[in-house]
Amino acid sequence: MSKLEQVLILEPSGELKFKGPFTEVVTSNLKLNNPTDKRVCFKVKTTAPRRYCVRPNSGVVEPSSSINVSVMLQPFDYDPQEKNKHKFMVQSMFAPEGGIDNETMINMVSDKMWKDADQTQLMDSKLKCVFELPPEALQNDLDAAKEAKEVAAVPPVKPNIPKPSPEAKRPVPQEATVAVKAVNVGSSASDSDMKKVLDECRRLQAEVSKLQAENAQIKDDGLRQRKATPSDNTQTFTTEFAPVEQRSAIPPVLYLLAALILGFIIGKFIL
Repeated sequence: MSKLEQVLILEPSGELKFKGPFTEVVTSNLKLNNPTDKRVCFKVKTTAPRRYCVRPNSGVVEPSSSINVSVMLQPFDYDPQEKNKHKFMVQSMFAPEGGIDNETMINMVSDKMWKDADQTQLMDSKLKCVFELPPEALQNDLDAAKEAKEVAAVPPVKPNIPKPSPEAKRPVPQEATVAVKAVNVGSSASDSDMKKVLDECRRLQAEVSKLQAENAQIKDDGLRQRKATPSDNTQTFTTEFAPVEQRSAIPPVLYLLAALILGFIIGKFIL
């Protein structure tokens, strides 16, 4: 069964226009005309109840009279490129028969009455909301929306962190590691050789000192023998002791060996 045709005449009939700017409350007026000889109850609904304030949002229209409804749009950030899907619906039905005054009738127009009503007796009209801006304000909003999108499209700046160079990532060559190990081993070996050379030098110095002492002792013994024997035998004793004195002198080989050892020590320190 089809619904009843709306008996109320709405002005405007198809859309509610709200003219910006929308930085403050914008009001659009809706006029409900009752051309019949009966009382008509009405109720105003919207798809965006938090965005609008309707006064009155329900009531009774007397026969052959009208009533003005104020629809107030709350302030918001208007985006001209956003599609508006807000709608309003005006429901109506004939008031119950009987001698009921207006105050009592208004109190009766409650949610419970609308729920308990015969749905086949309900009438409704729908209106869509239209947002309008003056040309200058519209252009400003378009420019602001365009600028906001451009800012959003700019990628965030990443910090310029220098990448490590390939040389920093390059592993240490194996030859360098081997060379370091060889230097360490060489140092240990040179320390050991140095200790041996020093010990050898001490031993040679001790031998040289010993030979010098023996040489001095032999000289003293020769002098005593010369004093104790006649002068004619001096040549004989001198001839006999001469080879002994030559044998007891420091051999040149020892000087050569000492020079070689000192050269080896100096070379080790320099290298």
